[in-house]
Amino acid sequence: MAPKKSSTRRVLVIGGSMSGLFAGLMLRRRGFEVDICERVDSELAGRGAGIVAQPMVLRTLRELGLSSENLGVEAVTRRVFDAEGNVVCEIDCPQTLTAWERLYRILRDAFPAEHYRRGVGLKGFEQTGNAVTAHLSDGSSVEADVLIGADGIRSTVRAQLLPRLEPAYAGYVAWRALLPEASVDRNVFEGMAFCLPPGEQFLGYPVAGADNDLRPGHRRYNVVWYRPADESSELQRLLTDESGKVHSISIPPPLIRRQAIEAMRAAAERLVAPQFRAIARLMDEPVLQPIYDLETPRMAFGRVAIIGDAAFVARPHVAAGVSKAVDDATSLTESLVAGEAEPALRQFETGRMAVGRRIIERARHLGAYLQATRTQEEQASSERHSNAEAVIRETALIDFLDEL
Repeated sequence: MAPKKSSTRRVLVIGGSMSGLFAGLMLRRRGFEVDICERVDSELAGRGAGIVAQPMVLRTLRELGLSSENLGVEAVTRRVFDAEGNVVCEIDCPQTLTAWERLYRILRDAFPAEHYRRGVGLKGFEQTGNAVTAHLSDGSSVEADVLIGADGIRSTVRAQLLPRLEPAYAGYVAWRALLPEASVDRNVFEGMAFCLPPGEQFLGYPVAGADNDLRPGHRRYNVVWYRPADESSELQRLLTDESGKVHSISIPPPLIRRQAIEAMRAAAERLVAPQFRAIARLMDEPVLQPIYDLETPRMAFGRVAIIGDAAFVARPHVAAGVSKAVDDATSLTESLVAGEAEPALRQFETGRMAVGRRIIERARHLGAYLQATRTQEEQASSERHSNAEAVIRETALIDFLDEL
């Protein structure tokens, strides 16, 4: 007997970034009616910075009929520089390094514009045995067979389902910036470069330039500097703007105090290689990213599910954010194709919870040595993962991701 075809046809996705777009495109390809609501009114292109396009991401683009050619910069090597600027460790690690906006633009252009609603967020929802009704910020209500929360770390879908679940600060922050190719030392620009002051990590790699320009000389350099910051003191200072307002979770780049930026640059003069000191001097309008862990106890709630960073937020060291979005969307789609909404979402949850936990745990181990304070177990982990060879080998994680 042939399996019963699912009657789930209409899906509403809350959140129009990576997870939402991958899920929307995959579901539409399998015959579902999908609408995406994104609370930000302007296009998201231009946000974010550099990302590693893991092999599974490239495969998925091809499966969706989207070109993965010229996605980013092909980098072969990883190098670690000491404080004097000498290369102390180097390995071959071919990877595609791209800009967040480049991948976003490919996905966004592929999703039908008439079904992507910008500037429309979720106010709340209710569900019955037959449908979910979402109440949106523009005053409208939409009924669907399934509601998917793909709205990131600040998820409004998760907030209604799990109001007590909050991101947990990891004990350190990242200073990020995108710089013109011409301003960066050639020995640093080519490939992925690291400098490892005690308890810190400064890294960078090439990505596409403005308007996704991949021509040599027109590309950009993605910079990330992980620094410990105690939650009760230093983090609060970093999240305080010139007016004295303390921001929660993150602070808009234009509001970062000049004093905080100058202190970051002064630390670079003391701690990092000359090539990286020059980079820090150019970080005039950096992004400050406090690092968080988020681990949901559930992903399925009747006819509602959460995916991507709405469910699990892993520290960036695993380079798994986009890969996790792809795998969540793939599993969600296959489950909904195979069965009715509620059992399908339970099946999806069963398959993805263990994977999410493994990624979170791996990222915690890799980032333990960057934390302002550590438990005894975290101290042991920091000793294993903080030397130069471990950093450049283990943060690649291609084998780890392929096992998931």
